[in-house]
Amino acid sequence: MRKPLGAFLKYWLQLFLVPVYWASHLMIRKKNLWVIGSTFGRRWADNGRYLYLYLNQQQSEQVQAVWISRKKEIVSFLRQNGYPAYYVRSLKGIWYCLRAKVYLYDNYTKDICFWTSGGAIHMNMWHGSGNKKINHDNKHDYLRHPRTRREWWSNYLISMTNEKPSDYILATSPMMKTIFAGAFGVPENHVLVNGYPRNDVLIGHTIENVYTDEERRVIRCMDEQHAVGDRVVIYMPTFRASETKFFEVMDLENFNHFLQEEHIFFYTKLHPKSKVRSLFEGIQFSNIVNIEADADPYAFLGRADALVTDYSSIYSDYTLLDRPTVFFLYDFEEYSHDTRENYFPYEEWMPETKAYTMQELMSGIRDALGGNTDAEGRHALRTKLFELEDGDSAQRLYRKIQELVNGSKKHKRGKA
Repeated sequence: MRKPLGAFLKYWLQLFLVPVYWASHLMIRKKNLWVIGSTFGRRWADNGRYLYLYLNQQQSEQVQAVWISRKKEIVSFLRQNGYPAYYVRSLKGIWYCLRAKVYLYDNYTKDICFWTSGGAIHMNMWHGSGNKKINHDNKHDYLRHPRTRREWWSNYLISMTNEKPSDYILATSPMMKTIFAGAFGVPENHVLVNGYPRNDVLIGHTIENVYTDEERRVIRCMDEQHAVGDRVVIYMPTFRASETKFFEVMDLENFNHFLQEEHIFFYTKLHPKSKVRSLFEGIQFSNIVNIEADADPYAFLGRADALVTDYSSIYSDYTLLDRPTVFFLYDFEEYSHDTRENYFPYEEWMPETKAYTMQELMSGIRDALGGNTDAEGRHALRTKLFELEDGDSAQRLYRKIQELVNGSKKHKRGKA
């Protein structure tokens, strides 16, 4: 599909920023200035959020950690709470980006600003240790595996800003270290096994969270429901074309009746890239509660009595809470053949209850909340996924970055 003329021109005008990128290599960068962003600069979320909070709450005398965002409302929100943040296109935002020695992000450098990042240490904290093949390993990713010369050319600038290799990738275990080295095209000694800062708020007590209004609303509702003996289940599917099939397999009126009888509140939290956000926002039933897709799930995930998901890596992190999960795989055939391949067989990766219909989903939720789940399989997978489960990932990562910044380790990428 051809881009509209305005979008086409805006896209290719980025060529004029290439000299800015090369000139940014000449900047004298401050070792104690680190810039952080998330999800292409559009969210206050994920590993960046929790490392940023840790640095500002516990290491502010050693490091100046600044949040950079493409959304002015996020900048305003953080400043109102006493944290340093700047709009990426403001003069101060550009200045901090040009002076920062360390770039920390959970997707790509453009979570902050690719064009100003020359000469900085690039740390990709990524956003999940899952079974889905990612980046270069995903043959269905036509950005990295273009099918035609035109497809390659039309994605040239995106490839430049996405695929400029990070100096370091964050992983949660030796198993994921090997996977990430291949998926991101970096030497294994540039993949840091550390744990994710976002999981510190699930299993640790070192970070004081800063909640948005939406997150406070969800937390308040969940706490009120628990207080009267209701259970909370959260549904967090990954995004894909076939997620629209959810409404074909679900009779929401009958499902809501089931929830009422079982005293369960079913929260839906879609992936930020989901194409069915408006459909879920329109659901109006007493025991089905939609959460804004851009909300950070780690603000309230720890309050869920059970998780319902599908192919999402949220399952990996939820195993740290040692609570049950039901896999709702209503589009298993479409997804496994047309969307993503996997590193491991589903049966090995998903040891807990699997449901393919609404009836199986209801039965699975009832069994999970009743304690009928494969805890042994969950524990075995968690051991492979996480080398450390102590809630101190942000602190460890801070120390490792300090070693890199201060020269005790070389940060330039060598040959694999």
